[in-house]
Amino acid sequence: MSPSVDIKSVTVNGHGHASSSHRRASNGTYGIFPKHKPTTDGFNTLSVHVGSSPDPATGAVIPSISLATTYAQAAPGLHKGFEYSRSDNPNRKAFEKMLASIEKGGEDALCFGSGSAATGVVVQALGNGAHVLCVNDVYGGTYRYLKRVASEIQSVEVTLLDLETVDEEVIRENIRANTKLIWLESPTNPTLKLMDVSRIAQIAHSHPSKPLLLVDNTFLSPFYSSPLLLGADVVLHSLTKYVNGHSDVVMGALILPPSLSSPHLKGFKDKLRFLQNATGAIPSPYDCWLAQRGAKTLGLRMRQHGLNALKVAKVLRSNPLVEEVMYPGLESSERYELAWSNLSSHARRWIEGDVLLRDLHHSSSSLSKPPEGGFPFSGMISF
Repeated sequence: MSPSVDIKSVTVNGHGHASSSHRRASNGTYGIFPKHKPTTDGFNTLSVHVGSSPDPATGAVIPSISLATTYAQAAPGLHKGFEYSRSDNPNRKAFEKMLASIEKGGEDALCFGSGSAATGVVVQALGNGAHVLCVNDVYGGTYRYLKRVASEIQSVEVTLLDLETVDEEVIRENIRANTKLIWLESPTNPTLKLMDVSRIAQIAHSHPSKPLLLVDNTFLSPFYSSPLLLGADVVLHSLTKYVNGHSDVVMGALILPPSLSSPHLKGFKDKLRFLQNATGAIPSPYDCWLAQRGAKTLGLRMRQHGLNALKVAKVLRSNPLVEEVMYPGLESSERYELAWSNLSSHARRWIEGDVLLRDLHHSSSSLSKPPEGGFPFSGMISF
């Protein structure tokens, strides 16, 4: 649903005159905006429109690619929001704005040249001698950075733990005085371990050390999961995969919640933004433009990924030559109830209001427990 606007006061085809709802956007372009921050836009509406305000000079509805490295200044330090493209760029800013809107609970997003670059900046921001508690089935690139780079250069200590199955006491015992970060990947690749993000968030935030909780949300994407609303402090994406979706961009991102609701994150956000600029681990304007275009169809693609994966998982499960099928959306999965509880609100609304009624012939439109027959849960299957 699009935000409501005063149609009478908006210029259409050169006629009429604009009201205060037709004003300059933060990215320097003009467009039709609600007088208050929208809260009712759907996932797909945000994906299509946020960061894509019409160009003030031409009226183009798709952002142009800004390849300039340097921007004119009226005086030293007096510019229109951009001075050097490593520090900020219109395409990167537009894409970051869009990412922060579709990762529910997010306010700030930072894009990087790869998911590994995003990983590196997060760990650098912890400082020297920090301890990281990490899920044991973590992505190989993350493991490599933690164990081969951060450990050797920053003296970072790493504890690997099966955070899917261990109880609260074990987690608390493994949080040290210098534990700065708990690193989750949910689901993991390729075994599809699933973490109870809200449970681990409660443990982290109630512990005297108060470590930050990061969730790598790459394989559920912002469509199927909203870790920030479950209590995570930082969400990481390899945008190379689902968000871009076209196998033509390598990029990563970090998304964080509002500082007002998470005051302990303010200093950490500032460090991340500083390191993004200082290390130069940034994506090109063209890659940002491509990824933003790809992300406009993320919701549609993730729906079909999930529907296809559920069908394939059911076929594999019925094959006597297949010993095990790992797909949390299968009713036979031991992770079935946790997967349902971890679903984003917009994915659950889609499943309850469309998939169950149409494809699974379910009679209920609001379920507190997972439905019979399975449900789409992203496109990852292991067997």
